[in-house]
Amino acid sequence: MFVENLERGFYRLIKHDRCLLLVNFDIDAICACKILQLLFKYDNMMYTLVPVQGVQDMVRAFEENCEEVKNVIFINCGGTLDLVELLQPAESVIFYILDSHRPYDLCNIYSEDQVRILGKPDKDDEIPEYNDVFRDDDSSDENETDEESTGDRSQTKRRRLNEEDIVKRAGRREWSEKRATILFNYTQYSYYGKSSAMIIFEMAWSMTKDNLDMIWWAIIGSTEQAILGKVESRLSVFEEGLLQAHVSRLTHKKGADKQQQQQSAVKITYDKDLLLVLYRHWTVEDSLRHSVPTAVSLRLWSLRGEQRLKGLLADMGLPLAQSKQRFSAMDLALRQEFKQMVEKLAGKYKVDTIIGTSFTLQYGYKFKYCASDIVYAMLALIESSSKTKLPQGCFLDALDCLSRTKKDILESGIEKAKLMLKTVFKTAQTILQLKEIRNTSSFLYIIIPQGSADNFIFAHPYPLMMLAQFTLKAYVDSSKNRRAPELPLVASAVYNAEERICIMIGIPPVCEDQPRSLFGRAFEQAAKNTNSYIDADYFDSTIIRLKIEERPKFLDALASLLT
Repeated sequence: MFVENLERGFYRLIKHDRCLLLVNFDIDAICACKILQLLFKYDNMMYTLVPVQGVQDMVRAFEENCEEVKNVIFINCGGTLDLVELLQPAESVIFYILDSHRPYDLCNIYSEDQVRILGKPDKDDEIPEYNDVFRDDDSSDENETDEESTGDRSQTKRRRLNEEDIVKRAGRREWSEKRATILFNYTQYSYYGKSSAMIIFEMAWSMTKDNLDMIWWAIIGSTEQAILGKVESRLSVFEEGLLQAHVSRLTHKKGADKQQQQQSAVKITYDKDLLLVLYRHWTVEDSLRHSVPTAVSLRLWSLRGEQRLKGLLADMGLPLAQSKQRFSAMDLALRQEFKQMVEKLAGKYKVDTIIGTSFTLQYGYKFKYCASDIVYAMLALIESSSKTKLPQGCFLDALDCLSRTKKDILESGIEKAKLMLKTVFKTAQTILQLKEIRNTSSFLYIIIPQGSADNFIFAHPYPLMMLAQFTLKAYVDSSKNRRAPELPLVASAVYNAEERICIMIGIPPVCEDQPRSLFGRAFEQAAKNTNSYIDADYFDSTIIRLKIEERPKFLDALASLLT
């Protein structure tokens, strides 16, 4: 069931018992978790935090920590699964779901008490009515009684074939067929809903416990959804407006309590800005090259594109030596005029989309970062697990990124983000130059070859997703195929070379402003058609793992399925 009043239907109920927090490995979930942690700190509440990468992680974490825990909070995980069936909890345990993944599992929605979904249902969810998908049928012919099995067979046969029984069977068959259609339509697409960090911030606001730190974390959670294209641009703009209103309210809040005195040095601004990746912490040339809008518009994967980039820098009046210096080391006059330089030439070079607005946090004299800087740093940190660094350690590093006192971790994340973006661009450049994008007529696909020292990064979902999105936009922009904007893309890379396992991800076409993906169900059906085993352990159903040798026949089955 849905809990719309979070203070009364959630926070007050968990206040006096230890909670188990199961948090997915994504930026929005980490931001929501950080807000909750601060609220728990205010109220001296006890909790156990366990980061979970996938379904098996979640099951294991619950089994290891469920003793003496009455309240379990799932952040960006569990909403699309039948949790009671999967975890078999004691009757006293209550699950609270805060999940931006859609669609929700219907058993969670219609659970009377044990499962509670935090927030209002979205208008676009189109949740089926209870009676259309659930039916309590106690007809005697479903289960044969002992009397029927031992009694007169001819009498049983006559009873089953009477007119009333036939009508009942026909009604059940018609209902089952209608139910199958309704369920298919409901679960056909996977997509994302409102930011979980935003929902938790609004709860803190309703409890008058919000502050500038909390709104900043909500901003980062919302920004991550926008950067990765998880929600349509209309919703991102609307949410930006709400966040701006909250920032203005908190900034101009009257009074001089201790909390405000502590935060007097914290300043959040919302202003016109260039949507260039990490440009305040990078060189202008590198930032222009690795930002998707400029890389696509200028076609920087080609020699002619490189010439266009140099032409843009020359037209701006930016000396080559200055453009190759870190932005903070450039001449002060050039730094101050940089935005105006780009704005003047945006139309000529077709890069208007890099002119927008952003939130910036300033703390003291040396701490100044915009929200997208933090998002890229956290993405790089969370996906930097290796043989020497466990995923849980990466999760904690990303969590520390949100602390203003741990600037060294944030700076480390920004440096890792630069390497990640360079690898994404270099790999996309190779794919585009060698024309390695395959067209099945129903979708495009790319396979990242094993061999390059940097390609291990694509064993992680987010870098692979960023590569897929960049490659698809570049292909659509440069292709002569009129259907290109309507084609989705599948990207695959090696996940584990020793076990011969690959990771595969599907993204919707660029023409879809509302990013709904049909690949979750399509992957499932293709696996059935080919008798392939897929490991759908991720909470996002459009990401799977499978054996490398089964990939060709799997892609063929996918092509025939989507034709």
